[in-house]
Amino acid sequence: MILAAVQVLHIPDGFLSVSVSLIFWLVTLAVLFVAVRQTRDAFDESLAPLAGIMAAFIFAAQMLNFPVAGGTSGHLLGGALAAVTLGPWVGMLVMTAVIALQALLFQDGGLLAMGANIFNMGLLTVLVGVAFCRLGDGRSLRLKLGLTAVAAWLSVMAAALATAVQLWLSGTISLNVVMPAMLGVHALIGIGEAAISVAALSFIWRARPDMLAAGGSAQSRGWVLPGLLIALTVALLSPLAVADPDGLERVAADLGFFHTSQTAPFSILPDYNVPFLGNSSLSTIAAGLVGALVAAGLTAVLVRALRRQPVNNER
Repeated sequence: MILAAVQVLHIPDGFLSVSVSLIFWLVTLAVLFVAVRQTRDAFDESLAPLAGIMAAFIFAAQMLNFPVAGGTSGHLLGGALAAVTLGPWVGMLVMTAVIALQALLFQDGGLLAMGANIFNMGLLTVLVGVAFCRLGDGRSLRLKLGLTAVAAWLSVMAAALATAVQLWLSGTISLNVVMPAMLGVHALIGIGEAAISVAALSFIWRARPDMLAAGGSAQSRGWVLPGLLIALTVALLSPLAVADPDGLERVAADLGFFHTSQTAPFSILPDYNVPFLGNSSLSTIAAGLVGALVAAGLTAVLVRALRRQPVNNER
């Protein structure tokens, strides 16, 4: 079966009703308001460059779809990894920046559905990651990695469950049909999420353990350039991504609601390709590099902008 040309790595417009989309925009904005307040109240200057690096890495890694059973692919979400390296509030802001950039620049995910996408993949996954990873505070590296694996797997399952509920509330498909389908395929995708998250955390722990102390430290600045180079290297591997449909795309096709997806009303770098380079590996690499750099710069600037300005008492 040949699917439509639209990429469905995230929920596109048309899958959710307008009312459900607006409700999750409100919920998402409320949570982000709290995240911004918390980040500002406990601002750490060193987290700005680290947040930029993590945004670039997560963006690039999300382009690398890996195979799972039945001709289906999965990709990293990254919420648990962001939670353990940056803490809950900055982690949420990083995930939000990545998901918003994907929708606005690459037309990956709908504009109306963006609130639901940010909630599912950017807020819920971070909360699950924090809930489990904090159990490993002060524990051995082996236990930390084990908890990270569990958190990563559960974060994917939580995002899949939330998507299923949103589809049901929208009247798109009945819950008893879509929930087992979503959870079944994402149980396998979650294994990949766990493996990637543990591998990334192990590398960080061995290379710069100070970066994981209290969500990062001032010493992490020395790793900005190497970290960015790693993220860009991952983007260079994007043409190796599996072309099979991802979990949501497969479920939508199998259950018969894929045709309800709507393409974006504008086109900048659609389907992670640079228009004048055509549909080629070079085009995908160029789009990945642009996305990773924009994600890094935008996130670092946004986080640094939350720094409280000193009060001037002079008259």
